[in-house]
Amino acid sequence: MKVLVIGGGAREHALCRSLSLDPDVTALYCAPGNAGIAEVAELHPVDALDGDAVARLATELGAGLVVVGPEAPLVAGVADAVRAAGIPCFGPSGEAARLEGSKAFAKDVMAGAGVPTARSYVCTTPAEIDEALDAFGAPYVVKDDGLAAGKGVVVTEDVDVARAHALSCDRVVIEEFLDGPEVSLFAITDGTTVVPLQPAQDFKRALDGDEGPNTGGMGAYSPLPWADPKLVDEVLDTVLQPTVDELRRRGTPFSGLLYAGLAITSRGVRVIEFNARFGDPETQVVLARLKTPLAGVLLASANGTLDVLPPLNWRDDAAVTVVIASHNYPDTPRTGDPIDGLADVAAKDAPDAYVLHAGTRAEGGTVLSAGGRVLSVTATGKDLTAARERAYTALGRIRLDGSQHRTDIALKASQG
Repeated sequence: MKVLVIGGGAREHALCRSLSLDPDVTALYCAPGNAGIAEVAELHPVDALDGDAVARLATELGAGLVVVGPEAPLVAGVADAVRAAGIPCFGPSGEAARLEGSKAFAKDVMAGAGVPTARSYVCTTPAEIDEALDAFGAPYVVKDDGLAAGKGVVVTEDVDVARAHALSCDRVVIEEFLDGPEVSLFAITDGTTVVPLQPAQDFKRALDGDEGPNTGGMGAYSPLPWADPKLVDEVLDTVLQPTVDELRRRGTPFSGLLYAGLAITSRGVRVIEFNARFGDPETQVVLARLKTPLAGVLLASANGTLDVLPPLNWRDDAAVTVVIASHNYPDTPRTGDPIDGLADVAAKDAPDAYVLHAGTRAEGGTVLSAGGRVLSVTATGKDLTAARERAYTALGRIRLDGSQHRTDIALKASQG
């Protein structure tokens, strides 16, 4: 099978890495890709938001499967264009991807499906915003209704900060604060059958101790030694399957990757948000633990045959990924700095630790930073302590001027 992956971040590098190790994949392409992905896939230029251009490229390459990585192309309907060209595509339709593209739509679907989530108000006027903030009180949770690349959510004790963020959005969802640890659980679905993956936890804040501004994610780990062993089954029964059933009932079946961001509260599991694609950086650790070859699973989702897929196989190993970000991330990050030490990691730490590229580009044999989140240093080990040690050892070999990373990824979980 020839596979085309759309996107150019660390999530897509993780997908491409797994697909490159799949014996059923005879050719692997990525558009537009990045400097790291170029080592495992043939890169092609494309406007990832142009469905017709993506479909044309897939047709020219003879792709038997297209995997759409990022949320913006999915919300733009790229998967619809690929399917209209007769090519199997992993990723929901533009209509179904509204589950991520509109927080208000997601809340409506959850209400219809009876899925437990935070109480919320959808606001479009300053008066509605003030009323909602007063109703819930601090800490305030304010979410841009639309896509915001993981940075549209503000959680703050300061009502002025909350109000300012709300007023900057065309449409905003203000909701009650959910206590308890957060969990990311991915599921692959064909619109009927739902196959959950292993849970992960990511770290949204920029600084150690969960301080600083929200980011797209600064690291992640899996498995979760502190989580209830029945958690995945519970979320499948109360969240994932009801949501997929509700979308099918509405005539907008969801196939692809359904990502549930969950809070394990004192009152039980609650959905914080849904995403319509693999999460970054959780994908890096979840795929590091998946033994089952990836291409067949994604194709079964695209073809509607997940019900006959054998159960997934998982490694017992733990996985940790740590994000190296550019100077000044998540504000306006500095780019164009050279990255050194990548060859050292490949020579000294592989296969237990490796680097997945997020925002990079190659120029004259040098790899340069090209985004806010630049690299995801990923490692596996017999437990979280071993995986952490390998990840941070590998990270220590990399040099990027002005870069930043958290030093406490998976630390608490590894200490039991």
